Amino acid sequence: MEATSREIVRKCLTFKGPDRIPRHVWHLPWAEIYYPEAVRALHERFPSDFAGADYFYPPAAREKGDPYKKGQYTDAWGCVFENLQDGIIGEVRRPILQDITDCKALEPPYEQLPQSALKKQAMFDRVNRFCENSDKFVFANNNPHPWERYQYVRGTEKALIDILMPQAGMLDMLRSIHEFYLREMELWVKTAVDAIHFMDDWGTQTHFLIAPDLWREWFKPLYKDYCDLAKANGKFVFMHSDGCIQEIYPDFIEIGVDAINSQLFVMDMEYLARIAKGKITFWGEIDRQFVLPSPDPQVGREAVRRVARHFYDPSGGVIAQLEFGAGANPQTVMAVFEEWEKVDREGRGVI
Repeated sequence: MEATSREIVRKCLTFKGPDRIPRHVWHLPWAEIYYPEAVRALHERFPSDFAGADYFYPPAAREKGDPYKKGQYTDAWGCVFENLQDGIIGEVRRPILQDITDCKALEPPYEQLPQSALKKQAMFDRVNRFCENSDKFVFANNNPHPWERYQYVRGTEKALIDILMPQAGMLDMLRSIHEFYLREMELWVKTAVDAIHFMDDWGTQTHFLIAPDLWREWFKPLYKDYCDLAKANGKFVFMHSDGCIQEIYPDFIEIGVDAINSQLFVMDMEYLARIAKGKITFWGEIDRQFVLPSPDPQVGREAVRRVARHFYDPSGGVIAQLEFGAGANPQTVMAVFEEWEKVDREGRGVI
């Protein structure tokens, strides 16, 4: 009997020899707007082994607009995003907390979370039913990102100053954000989902965004709380971070992250393979800046081969993943998954 997607992903994460390399297709609404047929063909030929639970929070009182539409969108926390085009998410131009001493004015959207025992049970029943009826590897439908949330509230420049010269207000605000995400995650880990995930972008193109010791002081403990909560409830942990983050890969391994999505092409792959191969799963990705926009699909194939040389092993530890987003060439996107299929068959000695 052919293994299910859930079985394939679990074996990949635990290095127990999945039947094939797992696939995870990300596509932004932008791709559906400009290349709907290519998106459909990609999903038909290389169906994803992952799914998100079908439980969604009700709109918060402050929420307005569509995050993927041109114009303004106000999220559940009251942060206003300005978007210049359809299909991608915009940026916060006017942070809502100009003075850190006003941190107590921050109001996390607790109203979105089910509060009563009856509403909690309704959430659990719906999510569990979805997981039971799916053979996919199912993610919780939440996404803690304390550093990005801090930036949305304060603005990136002020956020960096706060971290470099911490005041009591900074700690209070970070604690408030973290407590909300923990409360949210406490609900999800009680469901039948396979994994939780969190994210924060910590790298520039060439370096880590702040001193790693500061990151370890202020943010690593937050992520460890997420991992500890997930592991105590039998869940896998996935994490995403853009930029050059190779300095903290060992930290993610230490706290129990099972899979990480990062920009491999701005880091030293040989170094990453040496410190992390066999210890964590490389959840993609293929370069979005130069490879996926290339009009030559061969560029995508060569990129796959480069990643495979450093990280692929038939026992597991690699997920074929990319983001079909703004600027991507659909032929190159398809070529990437075709090449991963070839790499995997060769690795298993399948002709």
